Amino acid sequence: MTVRVQAEDFDAGAEIAALRRGNPKVGAVASFVGIVRDVNEGDTVSAMTLEHYPGMTERSIAEIIEVARGRWNVFDVLVIHRVGTLEPTDQIVLVVVTSGHRGDAFAACEFIMDYLKTRAPFWKKERAASGPRWVEARQSDDVAAERWRLKG
Repeated sequence: MTVRVQAEDFDAGAEIAALRRGNPKVGAVASFVGIVRDVNEGDTVSAMTLEHYPGMTERSIAEIIEVARGRWNVFDVLVIHRVGTLEPTDQIVLVVVTSGHRGDAFAACEFIMDYLKTRAPFWKKERAASGPRWVEARQSDDVAAERWRLKG
């Protein structure tokens, strides 16, 4: 399990290759890359600044991963989340899960991403055409995370 919070961009292909390299048991790799959009809530966005609490953020993400590892049969997990000022088309987050089978890899990857959106301590401020604004939590993200709790 690897968690990195960093300002630097990442190479998703290289990260995926490194995570699965050398493990002949890996039969599935599921990944997700989140990207900065140029529009949010109908307003043009020119940049997004992500802030976090070092140490606390990494621990929170590690806890999310441990829950996923307890629910699904996964071999390894990588989460990279960027901080600092990002512009549209910049990568924000990478989640990669390796497993023996696709079902476990897909489910764990989606679970981790849903919980990153709702539980990881990041604060996002957009520079929009109407002025700077903090990004509020979305009800749709809470609903997505809640469905995992219901599946118990």
